[in-house]
Amino acid sequence: MKLKYFIPLLIFFPVVLIQLTVVPFISIQEVVPDLLLIAVIYFSISFGQIFGTLTGASYGLIYDLISGNLIGSSMLSKTIAGFIAGYFSGETRRDKYLYTYSFSIVVFFTGLIDAIIFSFFSVIDFNTNILLVLFNHALLPSIYTTMMSILVIIVPYRKNFE
Repeated sequence: MKLKYFIPLLIFFPVVLIQLTVVPFISIQEVVPDLLLIAVIYFSISFGQIFGTLTGASYGLIYDLISGNLIGSSMLSKTIAGFIAGYFSGETRRDKYLYTYSFSIVVFFTGLIDAIIFSFFSVIDFNTNILLVLFNHALLPSIYTTMMSILVIIVPYRKNFE
C-alpha cells in the first residue's frame, strides 16, 4: 500500500486539533480561517482530483462528527472544494499552482465556494439579508483562509520566490 494514502490521515488530526483549539483564539469577530480546507486543496492539487475529492469527503465527515456540526454539511462543502481544486492538478500544472502565489488564488475561489455551500446548510435564519449572510459567512472566511494559506504554504517555500 502506498504511503500517500496515509499522509492525509496523519495530517488530519493535528490540523483538526489546531482548528478546534487554537483557531478560535485568532478569530476576528467570529470569522475564522479553515485550515482543513487548505489541507484538502493541497492534497487535491498534489495527488489529483479524485484523491482530493475523497480527502475532502473524509475530512468533512470526520470533522462533522468531531465538531458537532450538522452531519454532512462540511462533508458536502469539502467534497466539492476538493473536486474543484482538482482541476488545478496535473503533471504540468502542479508546480505552477502548488508552490506559487497562485495557490492562494485557488484557495480563495474554492474557499468561497466551500463557505457558500457550508453556510447554506448551517445558517438557517430567514430574517437576515442573504447578501449579509454571504458576506459574513462566505467572503470574509475565504479571505481569512487565503491569508492563512500564504503563511502555511508559501512561507516554507520562500526560496522559490526570491
